Amino acid sequence: MSALEWFAHKHLGGGIFWIQERFYESGNRANIWLVRGSQRDVVIDAGLGLRSLPDYLRAAGLLAPAEGAGPRPLLAVATHVHFDHSGGLQHFEEVAVHSAEAAALLRGDNYEAVTWLSDREVARPPRPGWRARHFRVPPVRPTRLLQEGDVISLGDRQLTVMHMPGHSRGSICLHDKDRKILFSGDVVYDGSMIDWLPYSRISDYVASCQRLMELVDRGLVEKVLPGHFNIFGAETLYRLASNYISQAGVCHKVSTCAMRSIASIALRITNSRVTS
Repeated sequence: MSALEWFAHKHLGGGIFWIQERFYESGNRANIWLVRGSQRDVVIDAGLGLRSLPDYLRAAGLLAPAEGAGPRPLLAVATHVHFDHSGGLQHFEEVAVHSAEAAALLRGDNYEAVTWLSDREVARPPRPGWRARHFRVPPVRPTRLLQEGDVISLGDRQLTVMHMPGHSRGSICLHDKDRKILFSGDVVYDGSMIDWLPYSRISDYVASCQRLMELVDRGLVEKVLPGHFNIFGAETLYRLASNYISQAGVCHKVSTCAMRSIASIALRITNSRVTS
């Protein structure tokens, strides 16, 4: 299967493209965002990596033409290193990730990547004989380590890094302040917010949600482009963040602790089988 078959995209206007993996039929299927600037293009999250995303971008004509002799810079930014977002980083020459998860990406840590993929989730295998049990996120050396407040310049637009741990320890959002757009990764999306994975932390998640509410209160966000599911606005963002905070009581913490223990055991068993 070619990259052109595996991926599909929708142009949202304003230099933003929404890309998805067509045959990965799962609630874990991550949104991939291409943001084009006057001087460089940025891909936010990279999917599973079963087919080359840069090959697709070129074949589909989504990359802006290069100026001069050299190729136009293309940076892949991972909002975090979970497998559904980071598997495709292997196909990029320039990769950025928050420093808290850089070591996990470098060593190909599939426990921290929470790699959990089944054959039934892949409607059409990318090649004959492919099996989900052999899937792994390979080691990738990041070329840029991100911190809170860093600015990724695309020329005519700037994306500001917001470190928002909770879902994972290195989760980030990217904020286009001028256009009031938030690329939220898995920090927030219109679905159940997951805080029971390895390196999830409820207290961090509460603090991150408080920051999200402050963005809305200050009128700094009008549109959210999340890591999963559909785009939404400021009112929904505020509701999702405030609902999480209100539910993060003692009972939630106890049940989450139990779920994290089960998930941790399952992930260690699954990934030990893959490596054996």
